[in-house]
Amino acid sequence: MIHLKNGSEIAKMGLAGKIIAKTMREVSGAMVAGKSSLKDLDAHAERIILAEGGIPSFKGYKGFPAAACIAVNEGVVHGIPTDYVVQEGDIVTLDFGVIWQGWHADSAWTFGVGEIGENARRLMNVTKESLYQGIGKARVGNRVGDISHAVQGYVERNGYSIVRDLVGHGIGQNLHEEPSVPNFGKPKKGPVLRAGTTICIEPMVNEGSHRVMTLDDDWTVVTQDGKLSAHFEHTVAVTSDGPLILTMDE
Repeated sequence: MIHLKNGSEIAKMGLAGKIIAKTMREVSGAMVAGKSSLKDLDAHAERIILAEGGIPSFKGYKGFPAAACIAVNEGVVHGIPTDYVVQEGDIVTLDFGVIWQGWHADSAWTFGVGEIGENARRLMNVTKESLYQGIGKARVGNRVGDISHAVQGYVERNGYSIVRDLVGHGIGQNLHEEPSVPNFGKPKKGPVLRAGTTICIEPMVNEGSHRVMTLDDDWTVVTQDGKLSAHFEHTVAVTSDGPLILTMDE
């Protein structure tokens, strides 16, 4: 069942989203090649979230041990922060969820550390643009499949692969709600989007094959072929005035 949110509830999710945006900005700015470990970045994220009055959505969720999911290079999603120190040329995905007054928001962004290769830069740009292609379809009367098709089409036209084992999701008082929001599919399929629907659109895009695997920690998902992956996500409210991105500063 899809739970529609009223204006007050969406506003609370937006405040959670602003905490995420601030956390994303400050943690990415503290990412220094040769100095910052993934555990350092996670601890910094948790400090900011708590100082802003939020609660980390991810910490303790189904046993997840950290406030942030952090994936590096071939990492796709759900990375447990380790002692690994980021290096020049790495690409690092920061993924945060925040609860504010009982309402969740969730966002992910992939950043380059120092000077990155052109192949990594292009992958990141295509993945980010595919997110916005999907957001553009998050309109009253469209269907979830319209979002899915827009993301997939843009990614594949640019020569990359969409991860199929993991999808976006609804969000609200729970971190994961209906509907599922795949990053692949056919237009005019799936649930109809109504005003008050709140969803996370989150393309995960691989440089090579779409196939992924989970490491022995039972959380960290990586590309099977060891090639790069990027991940961009926003929490979006479907409104009568069009899509409203809730995980931005403004």
